[in-house]
This record gives sequence, structure tokens and C-alpha cells, in this order.
Amino acid sequence: MNAPAAVPSILDSAETDRGAALAILEDALKGADDGELYLEKTESESLIFDDGRLKSAAYDASEGFGLRVVAGETAGYAHANEISEAAIQRAAASAALAKRGHAAVTAEGPRATNTRLYGDDDPLASPAFSEKIELLKEIDAYAREKDPRVVQVSASLAGERKVVEILRGDGRLVRDVRPLVRLNVSVTVERDGLRESAYTGAGGRAGFETWIAPDRWRDQVDEALRQAVVNLDAIDCPGGEMDVVLGPGWPGVLLHEAVGHGLEGDFNRKGSSAFSGKIGQRVAAPGVTVIDDGSIAGRRGSLSVDDEGTPTNRTVLIEDGILVGYMHDRMSARLMGMTPTGNGRRQSFAHMPMPRMTNTFMLGGNDKLADMISSTKRGLYAVNFGGGQVDIVNGKFVFQCTEAYLIEDGKVTRPVKGATLIGDGPTALTKIEAIGDDFEFDPGVGVCGKAGQGVPVGIGQPSLKIRGLTVGGAAV
Repeated sequence: MNAPAAVPSILDSAETDRGAALAILEDALKGADDGELYLEKTESESLIFDDGRLKSAAYDASEGFGLRVVAGETAGYAHANEISEAAIQRAAASAALAKRGHAAVTAEGPRATNTRLYGDDDPLASPAFSEKIELLKEIDAYAREKDPRVVQVSASLAGERKVVEILRGDGRLVRDVRPLVRLNVSVTVERDGLRESAYTGAGGRAGFETWIAPDRWRDQVDEALRQAVVNLDAIDCPGGEMDVVLGPGWPGVLLHEAVGHGLEGDFNRKGSSAFSGKIGQRVAAPGVTVIDDGSIAGRRGSLSVDDEGTPTNRTVLIEDGILVGYMHDRMSARLMGMTPTGNGRRQSFAHMPMPRMTNTFMLGGNDKLADMISSTKRGLYAVNFGGGQVDIVNGKFVFQCTEAYLIEDGKVTRPVKGATLIGDGPTALTKIEAIGDDFEFDPGVGVCGKAGQGVPVGIGQPSLKIRGLTVGGAAV
């Protein structure tokens, strides 16, 4: 990951001497435990085709840096969108205030790596702008021709190329070029005055080619149309406590929100997570293994190195129901006496890093989805989810289902609308009684929010059966 000499660094492009920047950083870090100079240059493009016309086309370019000085549990941070020796000097003077009166215990720098999980693709360069517009028109026409009930189609393409460089106090410069793309499709259908909509999306860390192949985008349109038509026949969901069967893939967003955030190091260091102090204890049903892995090639949540320069890892969090680890950035690892796991992430140069998930998922088991359904007398089969809310302290969650069905006497029967799942993550983990053999990742659309910062993430799980969840819906 050391920057090749032939590739001009962000500092070189800004005509800022690397030696001078390092000298400023070294001076700022004297007497501190940790810190870095983080530089970033981003270009992004988005096109939205809505209701038969190009609604918007946007291009954005930004660059800047953030300089961090860490002393104990305190971090000083200053950033600017001007990259110059003078700006770095001003930022260093501000950030260094964090170390006043501090006795340093300097942290060892992250190990080096040559692993690359994605190429140097530039989603803005290929395909051409005109070809992207034609593709969106083709998606719109295909959806409308597919079903006469289609009354509105929205399709969008979003691409980004982000170059980051992390200059450490020991002089090492870590460079990462991060492509990211996404194709979204939304379809609205109408029947007898009733309208329903559904959405699909897909993407990852590469150029657009994989996701704009005709078979791929047509599958997306077909899936959005299928979900919308299903919801035309949906009845109000009955409420009450019942067994819930979750489909594979995207329903892992419940695991991500209700459990994943509670396993991030900062919450556990501060004792504010429902999982604090429980390493080595059983926190889930036997067979439940939860992993965060930012080192999977091409996945949306993957990074060759995190935003502190630490290579990403496969981190086992829960193994066969036993809590065995947390996700750490450098600060939480140092303060908890543990090893950084490559989970230090930030939204941009204007933000400090913190422990964040990358690709978080539950491993598959040996059970069959058909058996989970046939063994359920009265329950809910939840296939797709929308938004949700979670309290990190106690793990309580509320999730809205966008596609769900009743299970009656062991059979999937009527689609329902208005279904919400209510519970708490720690309890739900102990109520898992079947783990499917059909593991899937999400299609590459996850965005995770924490402390006002959003970062791309991956989600995955097999089908699951959870007994006795509260389902919110219409009055029984």
C-alpha cells in the first residue's frame, strides 16, 4: 500500500512538499499517543432519470485534509479544503492543543500491506456520459413495456472515485484509490386507483460494467416490479407476538443495526453497549457466528486499508453464540488493550475516524428455509426491509418490512403491508432457532449512519427463524 513513486501523491498535486508536511506532523505528534495526516481527493457523479426525463445530473469534486492528534481519550482534529503547507501548519497548531499536560504512550503504527481489494477503476470515465443517459432511458422503457400497470419509473446511476492518503508520524505514506458505484431502480404500479412502489439497488467497488450488463439491470427492474405488484394484493398486517422467518441477504440489516453497532469498540469502552463487558459469555443461540470482514474483494463495505492506514481484517465477533471480540479503531484498541481490527472509518476528510462496521454478516447453517416455514403455525415471513431505529444502549429496535407474508399452518399465504418488527438485539439473538443454508450478501446498497457520518457498508445473512418477536401492524 506504499504509494508508488510514479504516481503523484495528493501532496505533490497540491504543490505541497511532503517533507515539510511530515515535519509539521512530527512536531504536532510530539508528546501524543497517536495521530495522522489524512488527505482525500474525491470526484463523484450522479444521474437521475425520473418520470420519462433526465431529472438531474450532478458532478462534484472535492479535496482536503484532516490532521489528528490523539492524547489518551482526547483527540484534537482540524481540517481544511485547502491543501497547503500553511493550512497544515494551522491545523497542526489547533489539533496539538489536545496533548497539553499529557504523558505520551506512543502507539505502534499499523502494519504495511500490499493487498488490493479493488482496481483503479474510474466510474466517471466509463461508460461515457451520453451512454449512461441512454441506459437510464432504456431502463425506463423496459419497465413500462413489461407491465401496463407501471405508471412511474425512476432510475439512477451514482459513481465515485476517492483517493485517500494517510501520512503517519513515522514517515510512511499509505495510499488507496477507492471506486464505488450503484444502480438504483424504483417502480410504481397502479391498479383500480391503488398505487404501490418498490425499489432495488446494486453496486460495489468497481466500475459500472458489472452492474449495467443487460441481464443485471433487467433483473433489477423485474425484481422491483415483482415487489410492487405483490404489494397491490397486500392486506393489513395483524399485530401480536409471533414467530418470524427472515429471508436471506438484505434482512441482515436487522443484524447490522440491532447487534452490529453494539459490537463497535467505542460503545463498549464507554460501557454504553448492551454487550459491554461480556467477552467470553454466551450472547446468542448456539450456531450463531457473526463476522465483520472488510477484506472481501469488491464488496461495497470493503477497504484495502481503513481510514487510519490499518489493513482491514476478518474479525469474528460472535462464535457459536459466544461473544469473542469487538470492532476497533486505533484509539479504542489502545484504550482497551486490544488489537486494531481495521475498522477506523470516516465519512470524509472533515470527520474524525471512529469504529465502524465494514461488511457485517452471520454465517450460514444447515437448516432449510422450507422447513422453517412448514414448522411455523402462525408467523411472519419477512423478505425485505426498509428503515429502522435502534437504541445502542439496550439494543431495542423497530424495523419496517417492505415485503412480508403471513405464515399460516406451515404455509406462506397472504402478503401483508404495514408490518414492523419490534424487539431488542441481545434477546433476539438468543431466540434464533434455525439458521439456513442459503447465505447471501445484500446487493451492494448499504449506507450506515453513526454520529452524523455515513459510510458504505455490506450486510449479509442466511434465512433465520426467530421465535416470539413482537410484530406491529393493524389491531388484531
